[in-house]
Order: sequence, then C-alpha cells, then structure tokens
Amino acid sequence: MPAVTLNKKVFEKLVGKKLSDKFLSERIPMIGTDLGKITQDNIEVEVFPNRPDMLSEQGFARAFRSFIGLKKGLQTYTIKKSSYKVIIDPSVKNVRPYTACAVVKGIMFDDEKIREVIQIQEKLHVTYGRNRRKVAIGIYPFEKIRTPIKYLAKRPEEIRFKPLESPRVMNGRQILSQHGTGREYAHLLEGFSKFPVFIDANKKVLSMPPIINSDDVGKITESTRDVFIECSGFDFNVLSKCLNMIVTALADMGGTIYSMQLNYGSKKIVTPNLEPEKMKIDINYINKILGLSLKEPEIKKYLLMMGFGYKNKTVLIPAYRADILHQIDLAEDIAIAYGYENFKHEIPNVSTIAKEDEFEVFKRRIANILVGLGLIEVNTYNLTNEEIHNKKPNSDLKGIEIIDAKNGDFNLLRAWMIPSLLNVLSENKRYEYPQKIFDIGYVFKPDATTETRIAEMQRLCVIVSHAKADYTEIKQVLDFLMSTLNLSYEIEDVDNNTFIPGRVGRVSVKGRKVAFIGEIHPQVLENFNLEMPVAALELNLTDLFGVF
Repeated sequence: MPAVTLNKKVFEKLVGKKLSDKFLSERIPMIGTDLGKITQDNIEVEVFPNRPDMLSEQGFARAFRSFIGLKKGLQTYTIKKSSYKVIIDPSVKNVRPYTACAVVKGIMFDDEKIREVIQIQEKLHVTYGRNRRKVAIGIYPFEKIRTPIKYLAKRPEEIRFKPLESPRVMNGRQILSQHGTGREYAHLLEGFSKFPVFIDANKKVLSMPPIINSDDVGKITESTRDVFIECSGFDFNVLSKCLNMIVTALADMGGTIYSMQLNYGSKKIVTPNLEPEKMKIDINYINKILGLSLKEPEIKKYLLMMGFGYKNKTVLIPAYRADILHQIDLAEDIAIAYGYENFKHEIPNVSTIAKEDEFEVFKRRIANILVGLGLIEVNTYNLTNEEIHNKKPNSDLKGIEIIDAKNGDFNLLRAWMIPSLLNVLSENKRYEYPQKIFDIGYVFKPDATTETRIAEMQRLCVIVSHAKADYTEIKQVLDFLMSTLNLSYEIEDVDNNTFIPGRVGRVSVKGRKVAFIGEIHPQVLENFNLEMPVAALELNLTDLFGVF
C-alpha cells in the first residue's frame, strides 16, 4: 500500500476543525486506511490501492470530514468554460493514443503546495498509473504555454528539448539513454519508432510522456499561478478519472478549474467531466451481503458519510472515485460507515472437521514440481481484452465479453492463458534471459447447464523464452511433470495459428485431450514485441485431475 505523509495543519484546515491525536488515531483506521503515526507536524497513513483519490491532503481530508459528519454528501465543483484546445494527432495512435487535459487557475503556490502537487503526481504514477505504464501525468506552468497545444508522435531524433534537471538539450533517444529518469522509464517506449510529445503553439516541447517534462515549461515554481494538467495513456476513461482526482485536489487548494476541448480529428471531447455517475441500489442485495436489516434512510445516511449523493434509490458517485464498479463496492462503503466494530460476531451452529481441498493439494504439488525445475510462478488476471486475447496471438478462441465494462483493458473473461503470459514476457523484456515462468489460473467458457451459464476451469501455463527455446525444451517440462505424477500421455499433430506449423501438438491423457504444446509463431512474437523464441505449454488441470 502506498504511504502518504499528510501535512497536519493543511489537513486540519481542509477538514475545518482541529482534532485531537486521540480522535484521529481512533477514526482514521475506521475509514479504510492504515494509520502509521501522528507527529506534531505530520500524519502518516497507508492508503489502500482502491482509493487513489485519497492520496493527497485534499482527497484524504474530503473523505475524512464526510466520514466524521462535518461535511457529508456529494462534493460539487464548478468548471468554467474556456477556449483552450488540445489537438491530438493520429500519429500517437500506436504509441500512447489518448489524453485528458484541464487548466486550473489562481493557486498561490508556495513550498508546501508544490510538495503536495509533487506527492499527488508521484503517488498516482506509482499506484493508479502503474508506474506510468497505464497513466502518465504532466503538470505545467500555464503562464509559459500558448494554446492550442498539440499532442503528437515524432521520431526520437526530431524531438529536442532540455529535460528536467538536465544541463543541456537532448534528443528523445539521448534522454532514454543518458538521463536518469529516461533510463528508469525507457522500457515504456521500447520498440516504438516514434515517441509522443506535447508541443505548444510556440513550438515549445512541454514533455515527452511518459518519461519527463521540459525544464523550460515543465516546472512549477512559487511564481506559478495557473497550471495545465495532462494525463496520457491507453484508456480514456482511466485518464479522465485520474484527471478528476488531480483537478479536484487543486480546486481544494484554492484553484478554479477550466475546461479544455480535445480535438480527436472530427471528434470533440471536453475535459474534465465532473458530473457524478449514477448507480441504482438494491437495498435487499446490500442487506443480504452485509447480514443486516438496514432501511433506506439508514443506507442513505451511510452513503452520505462516504461522500456519495443519494436520490430515489440512485447513488450519485463522485467523478474522482475510481473504485465503484458494482453494488458490492457500495456495500463495502456502507459497511465502513456502519462500522466494522458494530457487526456482531456469530459462531455458526455447526460442527465440522476441516480438511484441505484435494484439488488445492494437487495444484500445490504441480507448482512445487515446476519451481523445482527452476521456473518462476507469476499471477495473471482472469480479465483481459480482445487485443491481447485474440488479435496478437492470431486466435479465434472467443472469450466471454463483459457487459458495460468499466475499463477497456479488462473487458473479456479469458478462454485460455498463453496470451496472458506472452503479455507478461512483453512487459518484462528488460530483464535477463532465459525467462521461464508459469501460472495456474482460471479460464472460462459458455455453459448453459450452470447457474451463471459460464463454466470455470483451472489451467497451468508454462512458457520458456531465450535464444534457444524450442519444442524439445517445453516437452521436457511436460515429460518430467507427467513422470512425477505417474501418468502417460500421447501427442498428436494439430494446426493452431498461434504456434509454428509442425511444431505444435495436442496432448491427451487416458483419451482425454488436456493440453496444447509447441513453439510460438514468429508473427505472434512480433505482435507482442518479443525478440526471443518462445515455447509454451497450456494444460487443463481440472480435466487432468479428473483422470489422475
């Protein structure tokens, strides 16, 4: 969990009341955060990853004052309309295709406010932005910038500016190899022939996201009064949420928010959008989940304590909350407001003897065998997207689409695991080879006989990648695994577009087809930006356990 150091005086001013250390020690942990310590000047807290909106004095104080009843309910913010524009060039489509932007004016910056802005940016980068992979944030002195601003991609040698804390002008390639921050985040632009840049109407480079700002127009000082904020990445909804967290924090510093028009060719989008999202609440569902018998007025009271609005059984979700995806998330917040200390402990009136699930024992045995072979276990998400699941691996194996998905990166329940592990390799090319990894996880397929109409199975995926990785090596892994389990198997030739023809097989155990094994096709490797050969095995553990 990210640790945040809050200025105690700023926090108390934002809350609107001076609070005793005893009161803070008792109530801060109850809001769903871990309290580190309270000193005369600071409050140190650890914020759970699901609440990035609380990674600042402003966001934390906003949530806390509502929780303790000082200013409950939905907080509203005014956005002034402006003529400022950002032009998004089609050249960024294959690099970092989206941005969300805003201007905030009238902030009286001093050392403390600058520290707070830096902390917001850094903490959001590490958590919500996944170390800039998902979201990169730039904050600039707007007085030095002339609109319209252009967001485009250029060849690295054509990009020239003086990066932050650098004594000289560098081109894009030099920044990645010679600048400290550039070297740290160079992997995020690895394999791209063009790099994204923000350039103002005076042809000044503002930044090269997701790497670094310009030293000329990318540094906030005490003389700064107005700021331009941009968030760049791959999912516009994610960027919009991140922008909302920043602009609302800056508004709570005393700033005034101004909109910007984003020109995506013929499509025009205005950001930020601070209109609350709406979600119907099922009171019976909430009570069933919590084991309570709350009435609607009580549920409304608890939702207001957590900073929501409420009207006609509809919850108004703040635009800066990124964690409310389903009613279960509302149930969690209601439980926090109700107070976990108020739930009654109940001992079930049953007597049982515990026993470890046999399938879990089987899985652990498999994992221990593979660890003994020198493989590293990874954990991948059950959710993926069409690009990773089908397009890159040249597959027509359909996953199960999530209706009304909140995130375009995770809108598909996977039907197989190899693409997930190829994506792991793609994101870890900077590490030494050989890379030998495995994962045991769930896959899904339609099944009309189940209550959910979806069947779940657990599979093992093993991938080896290095200069000489081949079919023989991955088959040796399968041989050792089956030998240790005292099972025999057969392999028959099959066609599969993800693998090299003639170097792929279908594995059967006792007449049941349980696995694919082979060398990944060069085109698939290219699609995942992989430069080393890859051999893979995907084994259905659910089916194998049935014949074991």
